[in-house]
Amino acid sequence: EESPSTFDHRESLSIIYKMEQSTNKFIRAEYKLYDVTDSKAELLEETKPNRPFEFISGMGIAIDEFERQLSDIEEGESFDFVLEPEQAYGEHVAARVFDVDKATFFRNGKFDSEFIYEGAIVPLQNGEESFYGQIVAIGDKTVRVDLNHPYAGRRLNFKGRIVSTHEATAEEMAAFVSMLSGEGCCGGGCDSCSGGHCGGQHEGHCGGHESGHCGHHDSGKEQHCKHHGCGHHGE
Repeated sequence: EESPSTFDHRESLSIIYKMEQSTNKFIRAEYKLYDVTDSKAELLEETKPNRPFEFISGMGIAIDEFERQLSDIEEGESFDFVLEPEQAYGEHVAARVFDVDKATFFRNGKFDSEFIYEGAIVPLQNGEESFYGQIVAIGDKTVRVDLNHPYAGRRLNFKGRIVSTHEATAEEMAAFVSMLSGEGCCGGGCDSCSGGHCGGQHEGHCGGHESGHCGHHDSGKEQHCKHHGCGHHGE
């Protein structure tokens, strides 16, 4: 008799089990996100026309308070709420900012200035762990990298409307489980997968930092990082 598969489905199963405990809503929302720290109002991101941000409640895709705020709003209704840092991406932690040897970012003997510049979000690696960091300064010998989420320490004001909301079907939940396991892309219509407020890092909100309020940014990776490279590069 053939032995059971050794592939670990526990994460997906725990998501499905959690979803079965309550009604899970498939929500599509259009929004603009403003930084209202210190009473300013700076536009950080917005969904694209006809491409709302999509998520299913109860799956850990969106940050908790963002999800809670949207889950009780009816289709067609507007929303306008502010999340404090502790409700979103936490406070900015100085210990998560550090200098990396500039040679780490060399490609073919030259500094990779095409993709390593101030403000860039780059994939990094520390041993077997992969994560993202933001380039905040480039010096003669070192590059300063910030592992905090780009929105850490900010008061975030979401303004928008619910495009549609309904109880999620089994097929929709299965599709999102596949996405969370890395088989698909984070839902949403922000300018980058930095947005979206999804559960990843730099994440939007989509896996990453870019738009979308996907989960929380992994932090605390220190010291010996190396540039992980991304799809833009050739070896």
